Amino acid sequence: MKQRINLLIALSVVALIVLSLVQCYLVKTTYDYKVAQFHTEIKNEIANISNNYSDIDSVLVSRKEALYKQLSENYIQGKKSKIDIKTGILYNEYQDALTQKIQRKFERELPNLKIDFAIVLNKFILFQNTKKADTIFSEKPFIKNKLYGNLASLNHAFLVRNYVGTTNGTYNNEDYQLLTEDSMYVSVIDWETIILRRMTFILILSLLSILTLITLFVIALKALIKQKKVSDVKTDFINNITHELKTPLATLGISTKILEKKDVRDNDESFNAIVNTISRQNNRLQNLIDQVMANSLTENQIELQKEQIETEDFLRSIIDDFKLTYPKINIITDFQTDKTNLVLDKFHLTTALLNVLENAVKYGSNTIILKTKLVQNQFSISIEDDGIGISKNKQPLLFEKFYRVEQGNLHNTKGLGLGLYYVDQIIKAHQGSIAVMSDLGKGTQFTILLKV
Repeated sequence: MKQRINLLIALSVVALIVLSLVQCYLVKTTYDYKVAQFHTEIKNEIANISNNYSDIDSVLVSRKEALYKQLSENYIQGKKSKIDIKTGILYNEYQDALTQKIQRKFERELPNLKIDFAIVLNKFILFQNTKKADTIFSEKPFIKNKLYGNLASLNHAFLVRNYVGTTNGTYNNEDYQLLTEDSMYVSVIDWETIILRRMTFILILSLLSILTLITLFVIALKALIKQKKVSDVKTDFINNITHELKTPLATLGISTKILEKKDVRDNDESFNAIVNTISRQNNRLQNLIDQVMANSLTENQIELQKEQIETEDFLRSIIDDFKLTYPKINIITDFQTDKTNLVLDKFHLTTALLNVLENAVKYGSNTIILKTKLVQNQFSISIEDDGIGISKNKQPLLFEKFYRVEQGNLHNTKGLGLGLYYVDQIIKAHQGSIAVMSDLGKGTQFTILLKV
């Protein structure tokens, strides 16, 4: 049984992990889709800006083209090297002005988004009729080749568009053509927050799904543990009651065989002794059966026959009867009340109190102190012993049906685990309460509170 439960728990854990991973994968796929969709939206929005920026400032664009033409002719004349050309392009006088104009256009047309951008030059190639193409430079997009913009890095930016421009010119009756390529990269500030905001419903639904799976798993696990506990309790109960029944049944069997002997039947004294033994064992069997039957009832099913009694005298009579059965036990009374009249069921309450007293004896007590006092309009009965005590983790289980505190050998203390359950049900039927305080090796104290 234990191996099956462990296997079932292991399989459930694996299934829970697999389902959680699948859920995470679906969320990640949705996230990637939302990112791609967001990038597409930004590209479409920015596409409203013309590729050559002439609608932003045509004068600056003309100056840029004039600079490109001048640098190209200087290179053809041999006045500038490739490094000089690249430096002249990247560090031009209109760079800051065009950056500010593009930034203001973004802010005006996309007010809900805060965008940083960079336009980087990738290629600057010169074609002459008499010569092959002369590549001034051709590189991958690097932030160091930034023409305009305020981005410091391209690591978290995405490509919006590439623009190829051509410029035709003539120098010393020779035609030439300039080819340039630049790329625009943008980065939207807090774009992750925007994506997550769009995924709010999906994230909440996924989180609820995972929490539901975990909750169901925990509930199922608790049910399995509880089922195993009930199974163990039933097994313990069967073992205990079997052990309890064996002794009277064996005695009855031996007594029956003895009665078959003629000399025993002819001897009145022996015959009466055997009959008395059979009667006692029969009563013991009946008491065991009655105990099981009585403890199958709950507090709401117990029918009390209440009557008004003087509680202190009632307790003294219980103590007197208990002393007759256990003369070696020292019982000390400390009644701080006098002539307290309560409406109680004498039979059931007597049985309940005797169960508590007998439990004290079973678990090693030699001295029992019984106290009474009034606590906030309630009559308090305290039964304190000097027995072996009960560990803290087992105290909440004391009043459960069939529960017995194990002390090594299961049967070193006889019983069915019904005594304290019965006590708890009787006290509750009287609309009272019972509590326990104990430490291992320091004894136990039961406190019963009854309405005055």
